[in-house]
Amino acid sequence: MGVFERLRRLIRSNVNDMVRKAEDPEKMLNQLIIDMNKQLVDAKRNVATAISEEKRLQRQVESQHQKASEWEQRAMTALRAGKEDLAREALQRKKRESDYATQLQEQYDKQHEAVEGLKASLRDLQGRIEEAQRKKNLLVARAKRAEAQKKIQEIITGLGNTSAFDAFDEMSKRVEQLELENESLAEVAESPADLSLEEKIAALEQPSDDAMLDDLRKKMSLEDQRGSTNTADGAAGTAAGGDDDIDASLAELKKRLRSQE
Repeated sequence: MGVFERLRRLIRSNVNDMVRKAEDPEKMLNQLIIDMNKQLVDAKRNVATAISEEKRLQRQVESQHQKASEWEQRAMTALRAGKEDLAREALQRKKRESDYATQLQEQYDKQHEAVEGLKASLRDLQGRIEEAQRKKNLLVARAKRAEAQKKIQEIITGLGNTSAFDAFDEMSKRVEQLELENESLAEVAESPADLSLEEKIAALEQPSDDAMLDDLRKKMSLEDQRGSTNTADGAAGTAAGGDDDIDASLAELKKRLRSQE
């Protein structure tokens, strides 16, 4: 398993654990950024170690090629001196050094390829951490908005519970009952039952509204009758007065007739 694959699994494990335990999203995101940067430092350290190994192999390869070249020079020196056997041994040493240099070159090539991959992964990881840092504020704002919406929904859900409304209605009924009881007590306090004996008897002596109306009707009826009687008497008086005038005229006429006789 590669270094960065282990790093990714470690970060993913830490993130999942923090998400499960998260209470404050902003605090959690800040801690995630801190942990990512720590992992990034460790990743850079591992990449630096791999680069050091690459450079070490490169130096070994160069050193082996240098040794092989030196043994080749020695073989040439032996041939110039007519020492063919020494030249042959020198060429054998050159071959061993060259073979070892070839092996080291293969290791160097693999190490160089691995280092380039690690560098690319490191750049990718660093870019993702920088993106996470840029997005952190947006995520915090979204988390706060979601938390506010959650609380509002909880309040709405709580108010939507019928038991709460039933309790409210029950309390309204109790208040109405108390008001009715207070009104009843006020009426009882003002009733004749609480009056003294003298006040009770005096209340009985007071005419009722109906009795007063009956008296008023009788009075009006009497006045109407009196008015009718006065009218009739006036008419009779007028008639009597008219008869007297006639009688007087008749008497006067009789006197005149007697005087003529």
